[in-house]
Amino acid sequence: MAARKDPRPCSIADTLALVGEKYSLLVLREVCLGNGRFDQLVRNTGAPRDILATRLRRLVDAGILAKHLYSERPQRFEYRPTRAGLELEPVLVTLMAWGDRHLRPDGDRPMLLEHSCGQALAPAVTCRACGDEVRHEDLTARPQTPGWTVTGPTAA
Repeated sequence: MAARKDPRPCSIADTLALVGEKYSLLVLREVCLGNGRFDQLVRNTGAPRDILATRLRRLVDAGILAKHLYSERPQRFEYRPTRAGLELEPVLVTLMAWGDRHLRPDGDRPMLLEHSCGQALAPAVTCRACGDEVRHEDLTARPQTPGWTVTGPTAA
């Protein structure tokens, strides 16, 4: 079967178009940790300076980060997460937990996040309506885009 010219409309694809580029989520990680100055971001992400500048501009333009002046002379800025950026933090935490479980089976974690309760954070996705933890077998996909079903596009 030939590749479809217009792939499935998808919020995951739309989000990845903004934050799926190399270094973008690492920039967000650092900014959420409080490391929002350019030199900190270069050091802690390993991103080349020109690529980092491009990623920062894109994240600011998308409303994920905000740029704040911290020095007049020379003019220097730091980056902070916006409300939209902070809403991505649980995604980062969930990715980190997945990596800890599946890529570091020896349990050697490079970072531990402690919750305000004093315990190591064990993130879980829960349903806001009922409070239950989300499990694959409890989900039902209901495509909302005309011309699409769960299995793909309907015949034209």
